[in-house]
Amino acid sequence: MEINFNGVIPVLRIFDVAKADEFYQGFLGFSVDWDHRFDPDAPLYRQVSRGNLILHLSEHHGDACPGAQVRVMMQGVEAFHREISVKGYRYMRPGLEKMPWGTLETGVIDPFGNHIRFCESV
Repeated sequence: MEINFNGVIPVLRIFDVAKADEFYQGFLGFSVDWDHRFDPDAPLYRQVSRGNLILHLSEHHGDACPGAQVRVMMQGVEAFHREISVKGYRYMRPGLEKMPWGTLETGVIDPFGNHIRFCESV
């Protein structure tokens, strides 16, 4: 039997659903795929996606540590940078950098300290 890895889904810690919505949906353009709570007062566990990129966001204290760093390899990083830059998100003004290791990158930090780098090989 052949071993085959199909992808990775990072779990990022969040503390405030409204701030997560403003950042992930409003700023980055993700859609909510589903939400899960064990009961109405339980912490949220949510899947968001944009294209083939899937992230899990969790209010559960044991699921992830704030301040994670995720690198997302993609195509179209310049267009993505233009798209998010014109939104005028008041807490983030990402730059665009050509890195010495051959990638073009932009990066964001969510309201909970998680870093996401969007990278394209050039």
